[in-house]
Amino acid sequence: MSQIQFELCAASIEAIDLAQKYNFTRIELCQNLEQGGLTPSAGLIHAALAAEVETHVLIRPRAGGFFYSERELAQIYWDIDYAAKLGVKGVVVGLLKENFDIDTDFLAQLIKQYPKLHWTFHRAFDESINWKRSLDALIHLGFKRVLTSGFAKNVEHGMVNLVEMSAYANGKIEIMAGGGVHAGNFQKLKAIPHLAGIHFSATHKVLLDEDSAFSETILKIDERKLQRILAAK
Repeated sequence: MSQIQFELCAASIEAIDLAQKYNFTRIELCQNLEQGGLTPSAGLIHAALAAEVETHVLIRPRAGGFFYSERELAQIYWDIDYAAKLGVKGVVVGLLKENFDIDTDFLAQLIKQYPKLHWTFHRAFDESINWKRSLDALIHLGFKRVLTSGFAKNVEHGMVNLVEMSAYANGKIEIMAGGGVHAGNFQKLKAIPHLAGIHFSATHKVLLDEDSAFSETILKIDERKLQRILAAK
């Protein structure tokens, strides 16, 4: 059995630097974690590549659900095209139809055009109709991995499903657990047979620039929290 991989959800320059410092397998690069993560800026992608960290870029044009208009799909295409031309290792996407089924038609077009990218389907998977049906669709499309909390709100509630999913995948696609990962459940996730990876952000809420009229509460990476999770290895 191959060694489990650890992926940091990185939404800042600081997170990129910490991923490099702690030798993460890869990062999922994004911005606006407060909204569940959105497509990162060109500058942030360049920073990740300059740090020589294996970079997989989240492609998500807006917050909310995962059924997109034609113009949003065009935006998704151009964001993937830009990331691919920069030389990222992979992209992280999640596209559903209006009925919550996976949008296999559009995804097939994208994968055909960018076959060298590693394709990860994100937690939109947990909003799809049936996890076995969805996994079969992603395997058929050629996805490398799926990020999931086990068809639940978080990994704690989805633990039983994560066990079943990992067994069902059977090497045909990587199952990566994410959503509510912390030091307290890290060992339980690691103990799941055939689970390929664990994804986490190690963030906490911080009031940024308190004295500014534009002060905001953000999710900021916390190195001590990161250390506590990694110590649970």
